[in-house]
Amino acid sequence: MEATVCLPTYNERENLERMVHALGEHGVHVLVIDDSSPDGTGAIADRLAAELDYVAVLHRPRKEGLGPAYLAGFRLALSDSAELILEMDCDFSHDPADVPRLIAAAEDADLVLGSRYVEGGSIPLWGPVRRAISYGASLYARLWLGWDVRDATTGFKCFRREVLERIDLDSVTSKGYAFQIETTYRAVRAGFRVRELPITFVDREVGGSKMSRAIVLEAIWRVPALRLGLGR
Repeated sequence: MEATVCLPTYNERENLERMVHALGEHGVHVLVIDDSSPDGTGAIADRLAAELDYVAVLHRPRKEGLGPAYLAGFRLALSDSAELILEMDCDFSHDPADVPRLIAAAEDADLVLGSRYVEGGSIPLWGPVRRAISYGASLYARLWLGWDVRDATTGFKCFRREVLERIDLDSVTSKGYAFQIETTYRAVRAGFRVRELPITFVDREVGGSKMSRAIVLEAIWRVPALRLGLGR
């Protein structure tokens, strides 16, 4: 099935070219979604799109958060008739070699999650405090939402197009990592088959983290809002 990887970027000039070439080895289309990165990431993306027929670029006027960037990418990928639409980070915390595994798993699932917290998944470079905070966030979502998803905040995902067509993208309002929880929750609520596939997650080697206090606070209030129907 034709697959498009949506790759949001903001100041990823050190990683973008390597990631695009790595993904090209797996026969997927790559849609770079750049939020007007001041470091010139957008210009690198344009050059790659001119050189490589599997690369396209969507330029957005400003940085609005992970959620709005992905939503814009999803809409463009759907308009281009992609059958599978993937999310992943550009910083190599997600291994591009795992992309074929997620695509293969979508043969009998509607949404595949690259999971750190199922058997076989790991975060080898994290210390116990950071691991506890991350796992606690997924446990918090699991308790509130009443589901069996082990890695609620994973950003490595593969959607069948029918999922994105049905979950009403226009009503998705989360901007940070709560976006990952919200889209998975909407898929579960709609009755789609969700499968978690173990992955090894590593920290970025170059560039800066996009995590902030506002992103954490959004996830804290957004999860109960989803369960209480305030996020629909």
